Amino acid sequence: MRVMRLTQPAPIESRPLARAQQPMPEPGPGALRVRVEVCGVCRTDLHVVEGELAPRHAAVTPGHQVVGRVEAVGAGVSTRALGARVGIPWLHAACGECRFCTRGDENLCVAPQFTGWDVDGGYAEFALAPAAFVYELPDALPPDQAAPLLCAGIIGYRAFRRSRAAPGARLGLWGFGASAHIAIQVARHRGCDVYVFSRAREHGRLAEELGARWVGGSFDAPPVPLDAAILFAPAGELVPVALERLDRGGTLAIAGIHLSDVPSLDYQRHLFQERTVTSVTANTRDDGRALLGLAAEIPIRTHVTNYPLERANEALLDLKQDRIRGAAVLDLRG
Repeated sequence: MRVMRLTQPAPIESRPLARAQQPMPEPGPGALRVRVEVCGVCRTDLHVVEGELAPRHAAVTPGHQVVGRVEAVGAGVSTRALGARVGIPWLHAACGECRFCTRGDENLCVAPQFTGWDVDGGYAEFALAPAAFVYELPDALPPDQAAPLLCAGIIGYRAFRRSRAAPGARLGLWGFGASAHIAIQVARHRGCDVYVFSRAREHGRLAEELGARWVGGSFDAPPVPLDAAILFAPAGELVPVALERLDRGGTLAIAGIHLSDVPSLDYQRHLFQERTVTSVTANTRDDGRALLGLAAEIPIRTHVTNYPLERANEALLDLKQDRIRGAAVLDLRG
């Protein structure tokens, strides 16, 4: 099967993903083999490719927003799954036994596995996943529309919840890429006024189309104090900026898996008056099910740019350079 393989992390400008042929993977007990239709391109993939997330193996196939059809099942999986359209997310598996899993916080599992980092992902014609960790997707939802929901959407939803934004709240979003363009639709559905901070003018225009009340640059001051904020950009220098824009009692949720260094904080300016800063770590399967339900209810519309599998390096470079409006997907249907 065709794959785009990473053997040595390097800046995406050097095109570190290489075309390769891999043997057809066989599903083990409890697993599915999925024929990949599309795979979303995520900033986490960029962190893996460039080595900001330390390699777990000598080589890996990235990609964790995978949409496809079940083609084969392993022992213990009903054959009724054959032919179903499913989504493979970032959380490949959790142990189910640690103190976090048993209390319902599998995103904090002490021994998790992640798709496209610990195990091969969806930058390939076929991918494997545990049946218990995939999401069944409706046939009516186009695959390229569904793919960004599987990480960008789920993390945006969890970040929105972690920000404690109540209906009618003034919510700030720093960085307006794949996650934010989904999160704004959730926030507007919940009655929030959304203030978007972005360095890319085209991203700001998309934010306005999706109902942002105000759009400005990353360091601009909004017209009103914010009740809640989400930092999607992997830029630690924006943490004090966002905290300073919060009203009393406001919460900043940091949504990224990787963040550059955070400058020192001034207690009076950034944290006093019960401002809170919190991180967002992976997701639970319940987060995914809730987001997919909301996506159908709202309904959420993702804005996507399609690339063929062989242009994965180009897609990641466009992501790094803020040239993607909404989300990018690798399309293997041709």
